[in-house]
Amino acid sequence: MATENVIDVHGLTKTFGGKRVVDNFSIQVPKGAIYGFLGPNGSGKTTTIRMLCGLLSPDGGGGTALGYDIVTESRAIKMRVGYMTQRFSLYEDMTARENLTFVARLHDLPDVRGVVGAALEEYEMTPRADQLAGQMSGGWKQRLALAAASLHEPQLLLLDEPTAGVDPKARRDFWERIRGRADKGVSVLVSTHYMDEAVQCDYIAFMAYGRKLIDAAAADISKEVKLNTWRIEGRDLHELYGRLKKTPGVEQVARFGSALHVSGRDKDALDRAVAPLRAQPGFEVVPAKTGLEEAFIYLMGGAEDNFK
Repeated sequence: MATENVIDVHGLTKTFGGKRVVDNFSIQVPKGAIYGFLGPNGSGKTTTIRMLCGLLSPDGGGGTALGYDIVTESRAIKMRVGYMTQRFSLYEDMTARENLTFVARLHDLPDVRGVVGAALEEYEMTPRADQLAGQMSGGWKQRLALAAASLHEPQLLLLDEPTAGVDPKARRDFWERIRGRADKGVSVLVSTHYMDEAVQCDYIAFMAYGRKLIDAAAADISKEVKLNTWRIEGRDLHELYGRLKKTPGVEQVARFGSALHVSGRDKDALDRAVAPLRAQPGFEVVPAKTGLEEAFIYLMGGAEDNFK
């Protein structure tokens, strides 16, 4: 049986000031999936998300979100999705309870007091219910924003860089809550540039300079990119880095802490390139699984800047 897609768009295009910031973008997000939307700042992720939820009209292309046309039925989409913006967008001079009450009334929810009380309890914010939002830390603001975006029980959450600027513990807590939502059948499209968060996603789309570079199940990304990788540890890695960059068969060298990750598509050529190091004392050279970060660095290297 075919999987139902909550987002199904094709050929989305958007131009600002003569520059095409989103170029022929297509994506299908299955129901109940967490879809990671990865790319550097300025890659067009936010513009794309705003088109998906009806806040921006595309200059070209189209499709549906939650079964509604993103161009002609944008109002219906806005009422049914939860959208968490990149910057905190609630009222900082209002308390957590007041912000949630405002959002509940905006959605015309029944039993506003009960809905708000349940949200405060679910997000463990009851002790902070009367704290001004502007006095909260980044992690608590993030939690409040997610509670507000989920208050009307949307079946689709669009989260734009939701963990930017918060500490690792708050990020981990956020992802546990998102996974809990997905387990209940809620679909999530979350944009990020944190590669360690991407492993939480079921599917991943890489975007750069307004164009989609790859789109696949997270487990299949390395296979799709077709990179082979070796991990090298040892002394004088800076000198080795420069030497390997010039070695035939090596297409990419990236520093990961105390190690170099050396990659190439031609496995035999890459093996020949690192073979002398495997026999050289002072270096530990082992095969490594190509990760999302290596794949992204490689894809970015071939992407063309749309502002040139």
